[in-house]
Amino acid sequence: MKSVAVFCGSRLGADIYTEQAKKLGTYLADHNIRLVYGGGNVGLMGVIADSVLASGGEVIGVIPGFLRDKEVAHNGLTELHIVDNMHERKKMMADYSDGFIMMPGGAGTLEEFFEIFTWAQLELHHKPIGIFNIDGYYHTLYQMLVEMHDRGFLDERYLSLAVLEEEPDALIKAMTLN
Repeated sequence: MKSVAVFCGSRLGADIYTEQAKKLGTYLADHNIRLVYGGGNVGLMGVIADSVLASGGEVIGVIPGFLRDKEVAHNGLTELHIVDNMHERKKMMADYSDGFIMMPGGAGTLEEFFEIFTWAQLELHHKPIGIFNIDGYYHTLYQMLVEMHDRGFLDERYLSLAVLEEEPDALIKAMTLN
């Protein structure tokens, strides 16, 4: 895996999320894995980008023009792409990435994850998907996926489309095995 798209919040959340975003960013840079992300300079997006850059890694940001000012586009990236809309943003991020990681975030982060998860179900891509389950943040999401399966709305084979781990090294290793 040479590049990974990371979906994460435009807010910081609790301190542990900031610490772990830095840890993941350092891990990516140290392992020559390029970061592809939403292009913002705020929240966890800014933290992980700055961490990768501070460790000598490459960062590609993709941000729609209407969010450029709202999310304060990061101007210190290796590459920054300004696109017309959210659909183009997600497509470009997917095209530039060999895998996907979801960190803690809000509704937008979940929307990005579920689109990629659905694309995997439809076999539109065969790239690994990782859920960075910092401090158990996504336990209830995983339980919801199990509930979908148990109630007949999600085939069992789809439960393994995304790996759930709590440490960057374990997450990347699990993704390369998935």
